Amino acid sequence: MICKFIKVKYIYYYDLLWFTVCMSIRHATLHQLKIFAAVARHMSFARAAEELHLTPPALSIQVRQLAEAVGQPLFDQIGKKIYLTAAGEALTSACHDVLDRLEYFTQEIAALQGLEKGSLKVATLSTTKYFIPRMLGGFCTEHPGVASALFIGNRETLLERLARNQDDLYILGQPPEHMHVFAESFADNPVVVVVRPDHPLMPEKDIEPSRLQDAPFILREPGSGTRLAAEKFFEQHGVVLRTRMEFGSNEAVKQSVAGGLGIAVLSASTIRAELASGELAILDVRGFPLERKWYAVYPAGKQLSPIVKAFMEYLFAAPAHGENGPSLPKG
Repeated sequence: MICKFIKVKYIYYYDLLWFTVCMSIRHATLHQLKIFAAVARHMSFARAAEELHLTPPALSIQVRQLAEAVGQPLFDQIGKKIYLTAAGEALTSACHDVLDRLEYFTQEIAALQGLEKGSLKVATLSTTKYFIPRMLGGFCTEHPGVASALFIGNRETLLERLARNQDDLYILGQPPEHMHVFAESFADNPVVVVVRPDHPLMPEKDIEPSRLQDAPFILREPGSGTRLAAEKFFEQHGVVLRTRMEFGSNEAVKQSVAGGLGIAVLSASTIRAELASGELAILDVRGFPLERKWYAVYPAGKQLSPIVKAFMEYLFAAPAHGENGPSLPKG
C-alpha cells in the first residue's frame, strides 16, 4: 500500500512538473526560438548575432529569458566554448519542428492564394557547380517570388549540414548509409579516367585496370564520393592506387592532370570544357565509365514545403547537365 502511494505520488509530481514546464514555455516568443535555433546551429553567440543582425548582448538577453521560460539552462559554457544541455538538445529538436512547420504553412497558404513566396535553401557538392547553379537559376526565373540560397561544399561539410537539417535539399553523388534519409536519383553521373591527350595509353582501347597499377594518380580529398567510387573499383580489380597528390577541388585536380603530373578519376560533368578545348582526354579503361547517379536527399520524415517539392519536380524533369555533353567511351 505504501509502495502504491509512493508510486501515485511520484506520478502526480512528474505530471505536475511537466504541466509547469508546458505552462512556462508558453511565454517564449517565436523571435526567441529563432534566436536560440541560430545559436544552437552555430554553437556561437557571436556568429548567431552576426547572422541575425543583433548585438551579442541583445541576443544573450533573449536566450536568457527563454531559459527562464523553460525553467532549465539551455547551454553550458566550458572555457570559450558552449555546449547544449539536455534541455537545450530537446529544445533544438522542438525548434526545428516548429520553424519548419511554420515555413511549410506559410508556403501552403501562399500556394492556395496563387502566390509564390518563400525560401529555398539547397546545399550541393562542389562537383555539381557546373550545372546545379544553372538549374536553380532557371527555376528561380520561373518562380521570381522565391528567395533562394545555394551552399557549395565538399561531402563531409554537406553531411554535417544534413545532420543538422540546415537546408531544404541536398545534392549528393552517394547518399549516406549511416543516416536516416530519403534519397531519389534524378540524373546520371558517369565517372571517367582523365589524362592529358598525349598520354602514352591514349591510342589504346579497352585497357585492363591492372595496367594502371604504377600510374601516379591525382585524387580528390579522402571522403570524396568520386574518390570512394574509384578506390572501390580498383580495389575490386586488385589495383593499389599510387597517390601522387590529392586536392579538395576538381579544378586543382584538372590543372595537375593537364600539367602532366598524373591521371585522375573525375565526374564527366566536371570536364566538358577541357574535353572541348583539348586540354584533357578520357582514357578508355575497361569498366569505365562508372555508372553513378546524382541524388536529391533530405532527412527522412522532413516536411517538404510546396517550393521544395516544385524544385524537385524541376530537377527530375530537366536534363541535369544542360546541353548535350561529349560522347563517353563504353566501359
